[in-house]
Amino acid sequence: MAVTHSVFNVPPPLEGYNLYRTDAALIEGLDREGGGWAQDTIDQVGAQTGLPDNIKLGFLANENRPRLFTHDRYGHRIDEIEFHPAYHQLMAQSIEMGLHASPWTEPGSGAHVVRAAKYYMQAQVEAAHGCPITMTFAATPSLRADPGLADEWLPLIHSRAYDPTNGPVSGKLGATIGMAMTEKQGGSDVRANTTRAEPADGRTGSGAPYLLTGHKFFVSAPMCDAFLVLAQERDGLSCFLVPRWLPDGDKNPFEIQQLKSKMGNVANASCETELRGALGWMLGDPGRGVATIIDMVAMTRFDCMIGSSAGMRQAVAQATHHCRFRQAFGKPLNEQPLMDNVLADLAIEAEGSLAMTLRVARALDEASHDDHAAALARMATAVGKYWICKRTPGHAYEAMEVIGGSGVMETTIMPRLFRESPVNAIWEGSGNVQCLDILRALGRDPQVADAFLTEVRLSAGADVRLDAAIGRLEGLLVDLGQSSVADQQFQARVLADQLATVFIGSQLVRSAPPAVADGFCASRLTEHPTQNYGCLPSGVNTAAIVARATPRV
Repeated sequence: MAVTHSVFNVPPPLEGYNLYRTDAALIEGLDREGGGWAQDTIDQVGAQTGLPDNIKLGFLANENRPRLFTHDRYGHRIDEIEFHPAYHQLMAQSIEMGLHASPWTEPGSGAHVVRAAKYYMQAQVEAAHGCPITMTFAATPSLRADPGLADEWLPLIHSRAYDPTNGPVSGKLGATIGMAMTEKQGGSDVRANTTRAEPADGRTGSGAPYLLTGHKFFVSAPMCDAFLVLAQERDGLSCFLVPRWLPDGDKNPFEIQQLKSKMGNVANASCETELRGALGWMLGDPGRGVATIIDMVAMTRFDCMIGSSAGMRQAVAQATHHCRFRQAFGKPLNEQPLMDNVLADLAIEAEGSLAMTLRVARALDEASHDDHAAALARMATAVGKYWICKRTPGHAYEAMEVIGGSGVMETTIMPRLFRESPVNAIWEGSGNVQCLDILRALGRDPQVADAFLTEVRLSAGADVRLDAAIGRLEGLLVDLGQSSVADQQFQARVLADQLATVFIGSQLVRSAPPAVADGFCASRLTEHPTQNYGCLPSGVNTAAIVARATPRV
């Protein structure tokens, strides 16, 4: 047979590498924010997540979408979703790592930082299964609103055993938790919910049983064992813990209508659900459902920061790896000046996002005993969720363009990164919701602004561009404080942008290599920042930035 061509000038697959050891920003950030004591464990996770067979799990889980079976062959209602075995393997890995519970079961210095580092690497393998992991993790603070329910459920939730059995929790080794808030007519406005809750036996209040009737338009990970559900009780919108199976072993009438057909996050199931008198127990005080579930929402928003930062890191890893090996016009792509600019800019974005995420993780670790940390976490989580998640789609696209036509092929991870990229920006509160949350935090507690400004002023004098940006931010805060509510809301995204870039700039100036900090300040902190990636000004050491970001395999 005649040979038509030989294969050359094609990069090897990016696999068989350690996601921790090849990520200088993660190594430094883990140590800086108080998680260095766990570096051996993190190193093991880094090695596991880079194994070829492990990377393949992510592809298999996404190539084989979940399937819904509402009834068995005899006509019994089962509401069972079938996943590919790869999905279950990824779930088991994440739970064995403690991504669903470790800061609650092993609290202490750096607990959130260490979990964030593990999650950051696991999400680079496959992001969709992180949804039930995140919700299970985030449920613990809300469940603690009722000691009785907490005592009953938390041992199973905190178990390191993954048990996907479709049956009552009484016979299971571990449990996962989801949430059901969104309805057709309300979306983010959960106070418009119409799902009703009536006392089941005359008792009312936290821990009492209720029967819930209504619909939920978007329930993610519907094979979880129980859900935090918002419903209208006579005293107002309240929070309830609703299991999929009743204590007597019968199925709770929490019925799946159809699976959502999503552009991304496809390995994870999402559905529309009807509650037809489903049994649930009130969690927290009547009429205080939002206040009860807000702790869960805050944690899920933090995980959106981790997941989007992870997506950026994987995009940078793929792009820089490709350009290290691919030659064009006589030399490697990563030695071409224009490509070098693009790669460095992508790397700066990813490193800044990780730096902000790990700093918030440390604030979460310290929040229980440090008022500054608690206020900082309150503000920076909303800012980070807005900025990092919103920056990810453009970042994913640009990395695809770096790779070129091959980057659009489904045989690579790039299309999955792109499809996944808008999810975290939209779920758990869209960009506008985060901006309104920032305004709400500033209006309710002056300590929030003080904590944020105290944090960014730690870098004072280190970079004149950053100093000027901090000054502009301070002026904007004063101006908005004197404005009407309508004007504040109209300018809320301007404020969120400045809060985010100043915070990240402050972190990088204090902790990143000079080339990274200089590149960020030169491109993001001028009065007229550039609009596209690859517009770093002359003088930025792009070669050093790219070398730092490129995984060595």
